[in-house]
Order: sequence, then structure tokens, then C-alpha cells
Amino acid sequence: MKTRLERREHRSGLLFVAPLIAVLILVAGWPLARTLYFSLTDAYLDDSANHVLVGFDNFVEVASDPVWWRAVRNTAVFTTISVAIETVLGLAIALLVHGAIPGRGLVRAAILVPWAMPVVVSTKIWEWMLNDQFGVVNRAIVGLGLADHGVAWVANGSLLLGVVIFIDVWMTTPFMVLLILAGLQILPEEIFEAAEVDGIPWWKRLWSIILPLLAPTIGVAVLFRVLDALRMFDLAYVLAGANVNAMTMSIYARDRLINNQELGVGSAASTMVFLLIAFVAIFIVGAMRLDRSGAAER
Repeated sequence: MKTRLERREHRSGLLFVAPLIAVLILVAGWPLARTLYFSLTDAYLDDSANHVLVGFDNFVEVASDPVWWRAVRNTAVFTTISVAIETVLGLAIALLVHGAIPGRGLVRAAILVPWAMPVVVSTKIWEWMLNDQFGVVNRAIVGLGLADHGVAWVANGSLLLGVVIFIDVWMTTPFMVLLILAGLQILPEEIFEAAEVDGIPWWKRLWSIILPLLAPTIGVAVLFRVLDALRMFDLAYVLAGANVNAMTMSIYARDRLINNQELGVGSAASTMVFLLIAFVAIFIVGAMRLDRSGAAER
């Protein structure tokens, strides 16, 4: 049974978080509720006032659309490959930058440049660099004798998703480096010094000491990147528009909502994206035990 002091602290805590809860309701709760409502209607964007409730018909329509499942597959492939590569590269670069190398401060600043650039700018830069006629990448390939002519990286549907993954890895790996490097900074140096004095090989120190200690940090970084990748829109849309070869779930929802003016179906697709991301977030938090209770058990 709670004491009077505990009840008072509980009420004080609720009082302090009440403004934050109110703001979240206004900026997130209300739009989400409207989206959920319209997902159950046959509303169109040009006349949203005139609509009737149709239940789960919109969800059935989205689930029966092969383009939706193509978008789900593209999103899953993009998320799995890009996050895996970014995590491995982020860990490797963070370990390198964390060591005593010449110009470490300058290297750290340079690493953040791709992440600091706007997505649209980075995408357009790479789109021009990968141009099959004028791009510097194809000129280098032809100049080195690796091919007789330039490769249509963006125009080739079979290569398009790979290009999206490549650009995302280039832009977002610095984010993983930043988070993992922050985790490395707070690890006790005495452990590594003792392991080095004991003659433990570097690969064993990495596997048995560094990675277990960094597991919570890497888990949080992976969680952030997975959620961000699952709702990815801007990079693929700027590069390929609504091309089905690189269409993500968010692009599909936007296409039904804006291009087709289907407010009900677009809202249903958006709701399905939200539910999927929420499920994945809960799964990752549970699997990696990122909550406080999991940390307490360890």
C-alpha cells in the first residue's frame, strides 16, 4: 500500500507531465484520431464533408492490393539491409574515431557532414552523380575500363531500390556513428586497459567486452533507425516518385491520398503503417530489453 508521501509524489509527477500530455494530444492524438475516423469512411479529399461510414472496407481494399504488398516488401528489404549495413559501419567507424588517431576532431566533424545535409539536397546530388551520361560515377567506371558505357542506375527498375539503400547508408551512417561513439565515451577505460595488459586479442576484447557493454546503446540506435526506415518517404520519393520498384508504405499511402484523392483509403493505409511501426517498436523494445525493468533484471 502506498504511503502518503508516495501518493503526493505520484500526484506531483502527474502534474508536471500534464502539459506535455496535453501538447501530445493536440499535435499527435487529434490528427491520429482524425486519420482513424476517415479510414472507416468513403471520403474523398476534394469533398471530405460528404462521406458515410464503410467499416473496414478500406482496410480490406488496401490488404487486397498487390501494390501495397510490393510497397511492404520494398520497405522491409530497405529497412533490413540499410539498418544492418549502417549498424556495422557505424560501429566500425565509431571504434576507429574513438581511438587515438591524428586529426580525430576533424574526422569526427567530417563524418557528420552527410547526415547534416538535407535529404532532398543529398538525393539530388547523388541522382546527378549517378546519371548514366553525365554522372561522375559512370565516367569513373568507363574510365577505369570496368564497363563500355554508363549504367542507368536510377532508370533501371531492378537497381533502383539498391540505389535508395546506398544513398540512405551514405546519409545515415553518421547518425549511428554519433550514437555508438557516445556510448563508447562513457565506458570505463580501465576495463580495456586491463584487458590489453592481460594480452587479450583485440577481436576477443571486441566480442566479449565492448559489444556486451555497448548492447543497450546499439539497441537504442537500431530502434531509432528501424522506426525511421519503416516510415521512409522523402529519399525514395525524390529519387523515384511513385515508381513501384522503390515504393515504400508511406509513398503508397501518399499516392492513394493525394494522387487518387481517396481520403478514406489513404487514411486506412496510413493507419496500417502506424500500426505496423508500433508493433515493430514494441517487439524491438521487448526483444532487446530496452525498458528499465529489463535493465534491472540484468
